[in-house]
Amino acid sequence: MPDRSLLGQLGALAGILPAYHDIWGKRHPTSDKTRRALLAAMGIPCATADEIEASIHAFHARPWRRWLPPVHVGAAGSPPAPALRLPASLRDTPMHWRLRLEDGSGQEGHFSPSALRLLEEHLLDGEAFEARALELPALDVPGYHRLEVEGGGEVASLLLVIHPPLAFRPGAIGDEGRVWGLSAQLYGVRSGRNWGLGDFTDLRHLVEWAAQAGAGAIGVNPLHALFPHNPPHASPYSPSSRRFLNVAYIDPEAVPEFYACREAQEMVVAPEFQARLRALRAAPLVDYGEAVPLKLRILELLYRRFLDQESHGERGAAFRTFLEEGGAELRQFAVYHALQEHFYRQDPGIWGWPAWPPAYRDPASAEVAAFAESQAERVGFFQYLQWLAAEQFEGVGWRSLELGLELGLYLDLAVGVEKGGAEVWGHRDLYALEARIGCPPDEFNPLGQDWGLPPWIPHRLHDAAYAPYIAMLRANMRHAGALRMDHVMGLMRLFWVPPGLRGDQGAYVAYPFRDLLGILLLESHRNRCLVIGEDLGTVPDEVREAMHETGVLSYRLFYFERDNAEGFQAPERYPEQALVGVSTHDLPTLAGFWQGRDLDLRSELGLYPDEERRTAHIVGRAEDRARLLVALEREHLLPDGLGVHPVGVPAMSPALVRAIHRYLARAPSRVALVQAEDMLGEVEQANLPGTTDQHPNWRRKLSLNLEEWRSDARILALAEAMVTERGRAVRPREPVPFPPVSYTHLRAHETVLDLVCRLL
Repeated sequence: MPDRSLLGQLGALAGILPAYHDIWGKRHPTSDKTRRALLAAMGIPCATADEIEASIHAFHARPWRRWLPPVHVGAAGSPPAPALRLPASLRDTPMHWRLRLEDGSGQEGHFSPSALRLLEEHLLDGEAFEARALELPALDVPGYHRLEVEGGGEVASLLLVIHPPLAFRPGAIGDEGRVWGLSAQLYGVRSGRNWGLGDFTDLRHLVEWAAQAGAGAIGVNPLHALFPHNPPHASPYSPSSRRFLNVAYIDPEAVPEFYACREAQEMVVAPEFQARLRALRAAPLVDYGEAVPLKLRILELLYRRFLDQESHGERGAAFRTFLEEGGAELRQFAVYHALQEHFYRQDPGIWGWPAWPPAYRDPASAEVAAFAESQAERVGFFQYLQWLAAEQFEGVGWRSLELGLELGLYLDLAVGVEKGGAEVWGHRDLYALEARIGCPPDEFNPLGQDWGLPPWIPHRLHDAAYAPYIAMLRANMRHAGALRMDHVMGLMRLFWVPPGLRGDQGAYVAYPFRDLLGILLLESHRNRCLVIGEDLGTVPDEVREAMHETGVLSYRLFYFERDNAEGFQAPERYPEQALVGVSTHDLPTLAGFWQGRDLDLRSELGLYPDEERRTAHIVGRAEDRARLLVALEREHLLPDGLGVHPVGVPAMSPALVRAIHRYLARAPSRVALVQAEDMLGEVEQANLPGTTDQHPNWRRKLSLNLEEWRSDARILALAEAMVTERGRAVRPREPVPFPPVSYTHLRAHETVLDLVCRLL
């Protein structure tokens, strides 16, 4: 039931929902305390009754202060009818409209406002206004167009976004086509040539492995920009920016300047440096604090070489083109990281821009401009890093096309960004800085979750004509064949947690769902990128229905798909329009699930609210093991030697891993993913929700070097099983060299004279 109080009315205008239901169906009304805190986080005055009334008046007046809204989103083939809000005194004034399409063509015409359909009347500052429907010709051309209306000496305009009815779907998964792929945490990929964490060269090798294994996709964790000044801040879901790349994934030995920089070469081949690399590769966990500074040290040498020798040649021209394409956003991003590095060196407690001296918190300040000018070379270094990352990442995308992978790279888009990072600094007016995205209470988190990420303010995002959202989608779809939208429900509503309150005291805030979905469909086609919506948990029916109607794939995990009797869902009952997998980064691996390792960890770390819940989970897991064996037997996939009533717990053998994946691969769902951890029998999961320093999240490495994958019996057998159930992907048209030698390998097998001749 809606809250009819003035505060409730103001909250509703701002998108704050009156209540939420947790996973047990319990209703949690939004308290006045929460409502006030969230309104304040949006910058909406609400401390007194007078402020509330004034804010309500301001909300009602907002759309009437301009003739046209900033943006109108509509489907192709439907006549757009944006609201034209004019003073009533202009109802008989001749008007002229012009529609300019992206391709330069256009349409125009004349009208009298009085002839348009009246929608609403409003009194603004003592003057009467009328809203009328400006019905335009139907547009069949999806794109970003510009509408202008001129009359009475004024010109108004809006961005007209026309989207297709469906998301892009590659031909390989059209009709009854199905593909399979591998997902991996890129930082955790081991190889004999990387510098202690997986990099873009490893990602290219993964693509080449996929081509020969018959897979059609390689999925990875978010590759968003993190914080070079503080490498241990490693969560890919708390980035500095979602528009730029994590420079820790650069392979220094694949940078062209490396082979022209003798100082860098000599440093890398020095015995001490090589000893550090060997130690980093051998370590069981990624040591970001050691590995990333080591890379940056070499990359700084390469940047100096570039400035001294390469900046006026072809490389320099390519860099300048990159800067022009990146524009003001790239420069602002680089200035942020130069500033953050500068202040962090003075005081390691400077965690982000809110802790900077006040004059530097505004990107447009004179102090920021002066710093950028005086530190132009350092700003250029951060731009150079983004260029290198983009070059190497783009090369991986092209390699997947060359080898004929049906989907190619399957990327992950985080739901938000870190408050102290570059994206918020550059667009802080769009963010509710004193609120955090989270989720309501669930089985493992009875007090809800607070993810620490500031949300976009819905009406301000609309006022910006969704430009930051559009730019974010483009940046992440550019080289991707598929994109997973983490927490896709966020297109419709996000759970906001107010400052100083528990996670369960938050509230949902609504977003312009149809607009955001329409733009997603448009960018999907423009970038030829399949879209997968992560719709786990309690998701509104409207979201799932809209996903189904528009061709966005659902995200289904084996652990959660159950029938009415709580047994594992039969393969044929999985939806066609879905991506299926066993697990994901926030859940136990298959071996960990089987052994109950996640339950043990939660118990050891005190994450259970009570012993009763812990006991229930242990009993439930034992039942799940039996249910799993029953499901496999039903499909005639139970490996030899396993019965449905085994004595004790059988080991999670490679044969059992294959059987479970064959079970899942039989689903009609368009895409099936194998997690690298499951393929290799890993027990520990990448991330344990609810923990920070108590658990080595985002640091775990795979147990087997990438070079050994092609001869490992477990991997070969699992790949063959997936090919048998799903069909073989397009074979590479050329032999795939794997792995190419690195500079240090070459140095070990060449004479000094040969090396000098090659470098000259």
